Amino acid sequence: MAKALTKLQIISTLAEKNHLKKSVVKKLLEGLVLLAYEEAKNSFTIPGLGKLVLVERKARMARNPRTGEMVQVPAKKVVKFKVAKACKDAILK
Repeated sequence: MAKALTKLQIISTLAEKNHLKKSVVKKLLEGLVLLAYEEAKNSFTIPGLGKLVLVERKARMARNPRTGEMVQVPAKKVVKFKVAKACKDAILK
């Protein structure tokens, strides 16, 4: 399996393919990330890629794997990423 692209490699690739300066692509990428952080509470969709969704998990009982003891896990909010069907189809073809 190949290594994941670094942020710099992503910026360079996008800049070359779209004939843009790396600084412009970097600002766009950082702007997209900040927008995703701000809007994740309401769900944030990147068409063709997926959606960030805020989910509330209920309190539950769980087992500590080391001791086998049952412990109470409190309710909490988590961010999930749901992959778009188009993305799944493109990757898994």
